[in-house]
Amino acid sequence: MQPANLLLLTVVLAFVAYGFGYARSRTLATPLGGIRHLKSLPFYYGARASLWCAIPALVVLALWAAFQGKVIQTLVLGSLPAELAPGSAGEASLLLSKISNVASGALPAGFVEAPIAEAADRLEALREQSRMLMTALVVSVAVLAGFLGWLKIRPKLNARVQVESILKWLFFSCAALAILTTVGIIFSVAFETFRFFGKVPFTEFFFGSQWSPQTALRADQVAAEGVFGMIPLFTGTLLISAIAMTVAVPVGLMSAIYLSEYAGKRVRGIVKPLLEMLAGIPTVVYGFFAALTVAPFISDLAASIGIEASSQSALAAGAVMGIMIIPFVSSLSDDVINAVPQSLRDGSLALGATQSETMKKVIFPAALPGIMGGILLAVSRAIGETMIVVMAAGLAANLTANPLETVTTVTVQIVTLLTGDQEFDSAKTLAAFALGAMLFIATLLLNVIALKIVRKYREQYD
Repeated sequence: MQPANLLLLTVVLAFVAYGFGYARSRTLATPLGGIRHLKSLPFYYGARASLWCAIPALVVLALWAAFQGKVIQTLVLGSLPAELAPGSAGEASLLLSKISNVASGALPAGFVEAPIAEAADRLEALREQSRMLMTALVVSVAVLAGFLGWLKIRPKLNARVQVESILKWLFFSCAALAILTTVGIIFSVAFETFRFFGKVPFTEFFFGSQWSPQTALRADQVAAEGVFGMIPLFTGTLLISAIAMTVAVPVGLMSAIYLSEYAGKRVRGIVKPLLEMLAGIPTVVYGFFAALTVAPFISDLAASIGIEASSQSALAAGAVMGIMIIPFVSSLSDDVINAVPQSLRDGSLALGATQSETMKKVIFPAALPGIMGGILLAVSRAIGETMIVVMAAGLAANLTANPLETVTTVTVQIVTLLTGDQEFDSAKTLAAFALGAMLFIATLLLNVIALKIVRKYREQYD
């Protein structure tokens, strides 16, 4: 059984355990004169049995799913002949990719060596055995733990305290998992970044003005050593993000002010949902719109006035990206403005201020911290966008501030570097982690600056 189906089955078993626990508590309470003689309500006895059933089974499922892939890969690689045994982590990754493609049918078995085809069959057999064992173990643990939870139900058992204690530790575990995941991401990216700087000089990456990461896959190939200067990528990222925010922030903020302070209920009920529909459009649709409509329009318009413009430009990508980000700025700003206490509005109007003066002098300053948070979210959205840039701005890493030329961004290059069968220990692939680390640091600094701005204005208006 697939992990997703097994997860659903575990949830069903937890509901069954809840029903049995609930029924047992009421059955035990009947001879005593009713549920008022129970230490807790029947709901808590059922919830306790449900948690006893679900938590151990989910822990087993998570551990099995986390380690089964690595164990199976080790067994498959260990069964290969000595002449095919990988000599490095990169070779092992490529070999496993080939075996997986044969096992899935994407690569015909006749196009590979016989040991590889046998390894593919062994991989599929081990996966099937693993699924069967996982299903049997998880279901057994769920049934056994649920039965024990049901068996321990007693009228004097304080089930409410136990349920609340379990939930408290469960919430703490979720919070700790989120923190540990962030720490793990940081360390994994940092480790690969240090490996990259072991192959490429530090000064070349930070101060280089050219980006061409193509390197030789084999020692006998004739290829360039690669140039890894990050300045063109970050320049393109900042240029496109600046254009996007120039479009999104004024339009989104002004629309939020209109909808929250000036529009009637009928107009607001029509315009706000239509505006928020922009956030639900897939980015690939925006990419098609930018590549097929906006970019040719900008190119033709520039040619008509005698200005040279590329068919793919930062202006086209940034403008369409700004349209996509408008709902983020508008919706968040609207919610923040509506959250300003009505007493501030009433006090300002009572002192003789107009509605416009109240908006400018009272409401907007009070809502500024939240508005800054919304703009920060929009900036992060712009920096992380990939599809629109690929389709409308191209892949050329040009160091330019001209919005009519082709540029690329950091996220686009990360996707490009990690696409294909490049070895994972090459400078080209490791460059993606170095770019990710620099992007993380830049975003972190942006967050720190935004928090300082928010704290400054919050002190004035709290």
